[in-house]
Amino acid sequence: MTEFIRKRAANAKNDILSGLTVALALVPEAVAFAFVAGVDPLVGLYAAFMIGFITSIFGGRPGMISGATGALAVVMVSLVAEGNAMGAEGENLGLYYLFATVILMGIIQMLAGVFKLGKFVRLIPHPVMMGFVNGLAIVIFLSQLGMFKDVNGDWFTGPQMWIMAGLVALTMGIMFGLPKLTKKLPEALIAILVVSAIVIFGNLDVATVGSFIRDGGGEGLKGGLPQFQTDIFSKVPFNWQTISFIAPYAFILAAIGLIESLMTLNLVDELTETRGNTNRECMAQGGANIITGFFGGMGGCAMIGQSLINIKGGGRGRLSGIVAALALLAFILFASGLIEQVPIAALVGVMFMVVIGTFAWSSFRILNKIPLSDVIVLITVSTLTVIFDLAIAVIAGVIISALVFSWENAKRIRARKRMREDGTKVYEIWGPLFFGSIIAFNEKFDVKNDPEHVEIDFVESRISDHSALEAIFNLVNKYEAEGKSIKLKHLSEDCKILLYKSSPKFREVIVEDIDDPRYHLAENPEAFTKGLSEYKL
Repeated sequence: MTEFIRKRAANAKNDILSGLTVALALVPEAVAFAFVAGVDPLVGLYAAFMIGFITSIFGGRPGMISGATGALAVVMVSLVAEGNAMGAEGENLGLYYLFATVILMGIIQMLAGVFKLGKFVRLIPHPVMMGFVNGLAIVIFLSQLGMFKDVNGDWFTGPQMWIMAGLVALTMGIMFGLPKLTKKLPEALIAILVVSAIVIFGNLDVATVGSFIRDGGGEGLKGGLPQFQTDIFSKVPFNWQTISFIAPYAFILAAIGLIESLMTLNLVDELTETRGNTNRECMAQGGANIITGFFGGMGGCAMIGQSLINIKGGGRGRLSGIVAALALLAFILFASGLIEQVPIAALVGVMFMVVIGTFAWSSFRILNKIPLSDVIVLITVSTLTVIFDLAIAVIAGVIISALVFSWENAKRIRARKRMREDGTKVYEIWGPLFFGSIIAFNEKFDVKNDPEHVEIDFVESRISDHSALEAIFNLVNKYEAEGKSIKLKHLSEDCKILLYKSSPKFREVIVEDIDDPRYHLAENPEAFTKGLSEYKL
């Protein structure tokens, strides 16, 4: 018991320190994504706090960090703009349409959890996962390049660029070198503190979190607790026009949020060698977004960058996410002046190290060792993630992989033909029979030239879909139209049931009372024992 408590206490220390590091990294990200979406910085910060806090407690993956994300923000910007256009100038109606959309988004995500749709993330192939992390690493990297520009969008020059680059390099150097000396200190937090001290005591004129917010039109991090948004019900009419406007955005946001969250969950599973609960994560994400929408947040999902910072910093339990969320709220309420002094360069350096850790560098090494189709999927998903968004990239990758899989399996249908002494021609079918292999299956038979009696044995084949059933039905009709007898053997039980429903004549065509050579021994224990002893002899 003492050993158990000691390990839990040690992990709690790591969770707390890692959570504080994550909280520091959450601030500029939440602010930046709020600006992308066209809303006040506090809307992003409130979302980061509420989403992170709720999912840390109820989510399906301890150690995973959630909050406001760029993948959702790029969709929200057009929603907010269209919503503002519906109201009078200065009414800010788009913000309330955003809240309503986030609430509907949460309901959709909770329904995905209720119907246990989270398990379908297992169908995402590994090349899609690699393309996803590579594309996301590139997106994170590109998003940080904007920090090297001034308010007018021009790149820094001269000493300003050199100081910025130097501080970023120093941050990355500390994060790279500190773990080689000791792993007891969270390198990201130490790097931020060291660089912040250099800037503050050196009186360096560089961009900080505070100047970043003010340059974007905000008034700093000062704010109170999130307030229930009663204006949603008065400003957003509950009618068909509103539903038709927000529903498409809600479905897109729900899909992006779930895909990014569940794929991040899988990635964290691999890093920690544990397994999260996908359906529980769907429920937690949905519930968090519903509450966030009612309390003035822009919604969110899992954040791969912050999750990796947390895991790399030793955060493994729910405490790390809870600490990060509460620390973020404390920054907003009590320590806004201190957090505003943190230089942007330190946070950029942390994110650059996240990019290096996120990118699947092994993908370059295996490009010439994996099938060409997987290479195409990997590159396509990476490219689409950068150009469009995560949902489109992953869906495209899954579709390409599914089509390749179907094509490859369609070529595996085989038919071994032999003649019995009584003149019956036997077709032994091998391979999966489904929509992709129907044409190849039909080409195996010579209906006109076959003898009077034909037998088709499906013992090594699997009937997969309605197209396969229809192919069998049509084949039987062709033989009977030629006045020939046909028998079907070793069909699966579900296939037989469906064929019986389609036509009563299959009662005469399908052979029921027959031994299955694959299962006969297993059904007869004595025969199995006898066969095993003969095999040993």
